[in-house]
Amino acid sequence: MNKIYNIFLDNIKIGTTQFEKADAPMGIVFGLIDFIDSKFGYDFIKSYCLKNQIDIVADYPENKLISTTSIKGLKVTNTNGVEIKGSGNQIDGMDSEGFEIIIEGISYPFYGEEFSNHVKEEKNRYKNKK
Repeated sequence: MNKIYNIFLDNIKIGTTQFEKADAPMGIVFGLIDFIDSKFGYDFIKSYCLKNQIDIVADYPENKLISTTSIKGLKVTNTNGVEIKGSGNQIDGMDSEGFEIIIEGISYPFYGEEFSNHVKEEKNRYKNKK
């Protein structure tokens, strides 16, 4: 069973994620965002980035697709309220297919403790290649 993580933007809960994907050696987790309200999508994210001078890496308004650089006001916590801190974070996606949140550069040993399932998967993948 995957853990549920709460996503906050400027201390307002906007959704959750399960961080179902990872690059454990790099300290990266990412997962689909389950927004708590349909207003949190392309238009909201783009408006927030423009208002807060956050660089947008890719923007395709016709497809409502956006990719951001790191968003300072974006915070993710586990069920105990502990923040998942990394060197950067971003949101990528589109209205029709959903959005992902990515946190990169999460330090060890915290990464190994919080995301032990991803570390175990990585070790098994490596072990099976020998």
